[in-house]
Amino acid sequence: MQQIISNIKDFDLDHIFDCGQCFRWERQADGSYIGTAMGRITRMSCDGTELTIDNCSSEDVNNIWKKYLDLDTDYGIIKASLAANDDMIKKASDYGYGIRILKQDFWETVVSFIISQNNNIPRIKGCIESLCSSFGKKTGEYEGKEYYDIPEPEVMANLSPEDLAPVRLGYRAPYLIETAKQMIRQGGPEAVKRRLLDEKDPIEKLCGFCGVGPKVASCISLFGLGRTDAFPIDVWMRRVMNRLYDIDENDMKSMKKYAEDHFGKYGGIAQQYLFYYIRSL
Repeated sequence: MQQIISNIKDFDLDHIFDCGQCFRWERQADGSYIGTAMGRITRMSCDGTELTIDNCSSEDVNNIWKKYLDLDTDYGIIKASLAANDDMIKKASDYGYGIRILKQDFWETVVSFIISQNNNIPRIKGCIESLCSSFGKKTGEYEGKEYYDIPEPEVMANLSPEDLAPVRLGYRAPYLIETAKQMIRQGGPEAVKRRLLDEKDPIEKLCGFCGVGPKVASCISLFGLGRTDAFPIDVWMRRVMNRLYDIDENDMKSMKKYAEDHFGKYGGIAQQYLFYYIRSL
């Protein structure tokens, strides 16, 4: 089954899947991407304003992929708002014009960004795939390859660091195990997510989970809770804010304040444009 969505704007698969927000999509030789999300496996390809989604029903488009890809949000309005008084954001959003913030599964986002800390993207992807294939439920097969889900908290909580040693998570392995236990004690990921969505600022609560600091918490807030005001600051963003806005690389408090004052509710979207842009420089 194959579905086509026409007349899309401000959309580019390379920009979306290569801006550091997700780790389970792989670019193919023809420019398409194969990956898994929300319990589905698919290939996506985009030709101008036409998005083709393979292995997909019309119900999947309406119930899963439109939301996941944030297709109902007008990013043209967001870019105009951000760039109105900011030449740097104008350059960055012109360069990464097709970025959209994916609406990802909350638990997958927690696991992924705990693994991501002090790590590079190829290794993050390898660790996540190894974790899934070793301990996750099989999602299905597509084009001869088997795909697996992120292990549920109940599975992760019963593992030991020794069990996870082949996944090569290093010091992150105990973090995942303890966070899984915390999730279970708090009613599971969906219950935790519901409570966090009611928080004015969920960062502090997220930092209560093992191995979750402010940067990881901001990523979870942005990509797992849809809080577009979250502004993750890592080494790349410290370089961005220093190089483009002349803020001292070690002054993260001023960076956060600048984002709040200038980017407001679109801070996380601005962050993605800037993050993608700075790597090109």
